[in-house]
Amino acid sequence: MVYFLSVKKLISVILPIYNEEANIPVIYKELSTILELISATYDYEIIFVNDGSRDHSWQKIKQLAHLNPRIKAITFSRNFGHQMALTAGYDLAQGNAIITMDADMQDPPHLILNMIKKWEEGIHIIYARRIDRKDSFLKRLTAQLYYKFLDLISDVKIPRNVGDFRLIDKTVLSTLNACREKARYFRGLVAWIGFSHAFVDFARPNRVAGRTGYTWKKMFRLAFDGMTSFSMFPLKVAAYIGIFVIATGSLMFLYITADALINRVNYPLFKWLVTIIYIFMGIQFLLLWFLGEYIGRIHDQQKKRPLYIVADEINLSKENGKAPDHL
Repeated sequence: MVYFLSVKKLISVILPIYNEEANIPVIYKELSTILELISATYDYEIIFVNDGSRDHSWQKIKQLAHLNPRIKAITFSRNFGHQMALTAGYDLAQGNAIITMDADMQDPPHLILNMIKKWEEGIHIIYARRIDRKDSFLKRLTAQLYYKFLDLISDVKIPRNVGDFRLIDKTVLSTLNACREKARYFRGLVAWIGFSHAFVDFARPNRVAGRTGYTWKKMFRLAFDGMTSFSMFPLKVAAYIGIFVIATGSLMFLYITADALINRVNYPLFKWLVTIIYIFMGIQFLLLWFLGEYIGRIHDQQKKRPLYIVADEINLSKENGKAPDHL
């Protein structure tokens, strides 16, 4: 008689953490409740990535990890940013399906059940799409304008109203982990990879506690990464401005010539020269900024520095494997 052992599929849940000590017990309780509901069918692991928190987040994570061996955790030597924390989580994930979500309870854990259901239907990527959000008017407006602009200029169609709350299949994960650029924008990378995708809609609630780690500076940096990583539009601006300047300059020259010949108007040449030189100075500075940004990214990529540095780890065995470019 031959017996076949049924091996459960593994669900990996990645939680990037930055100053979330008050939210960690809450998200863990809610997440554990949801994962236990499916534990008869699936095994699971929870991966905490502490992104150089300045509060007691790492102590909270260690306490939970000592109680639950399904928790894997690492802490960075400093703050490397949200996208690098996601990178570390993806590097460590061993699951058949990998879910990334924030720890502030603005990504409701109960949506995981719907995500897994769609994944079992054969969908490779399931996005949690926000149909309503409690953010300020300014933040909602800037986000809407940004994604419309990004959709206009980008070579990759990035889904709107989605963040980093998503499920990806291990097939997508293997491709995603092969992308090791420094300026990381996972919303664009996941869309660039392709594969089938679906959405789970939800109304985004407020944070349970604490303040968001995404300052306006960080959001601008992320937005700029999205534009420069998935579009050559900034470089094309030079051609557009050049054509516009040449066209308007030619029209102005023809107008002055015709006016001078027909109407005998005497135009002071220095006025036009000063204006044109001033415009070109602005254009040069603008183009230098764009070119400098791209050259800087090439320079940064060639440094071959690790994407992040691990200072400590919990419940990680040697077979977990480490990414080739982290310490």
